[in-house]
Amino acid sequence: MAGIHITDIESAINWWRARSPSDGLQACAEVLALAEVYGLMVYQRETDCDEDTMPLEAKQAWLRWYETTPDAPCIAICSTSQGDDWCKGCGRSFDEVQHWPVMTPGEKRATWRRISMEATAWRFNRYAERARSASGIDHDGAQAARGPV
Repeated sequence: MAGIHITDIESAINWWRARSPSDGLQACAEVLALAEVYGLMVYQRETDCDEDTMPLEAKQAWLRWYETTPDAPCIAICSTSQGDDWCKGCGRSFDEVQHWPVMTPGEKRATWRRISMEATAWRFNRYAERARSASGIDHDGAQAARGPV
């Protein structure tokens, strides 16, 4: 069972709202289907929805949104090919890298969520480091606000 996190359902709702805005009276069918799942999750204090038992209309709407997201977190610096258990480039485990092509969308999104929350892979930190060294300014603008050191 792969769980679809509530933040992914919320992202899908917002994507559909932008794609098919309400007529002022009712949201589009995709938003309504996803909102029903979202509302039940909030009411039941659940953070994940079972991918396999999600209502068909909601799952189809979620999958349409999912198709617009990046597939693999790979940045072409795979340290698992060098024997590491965890890839330094993308943050996935050796098994996740190997089984990625057969993972379900829910399993892939759960992996994306984990590596995003950990934010330890080079995918998340090397680019910020390069930006600081190239410009001398942190990506959040803190250095610019303080002035030269």
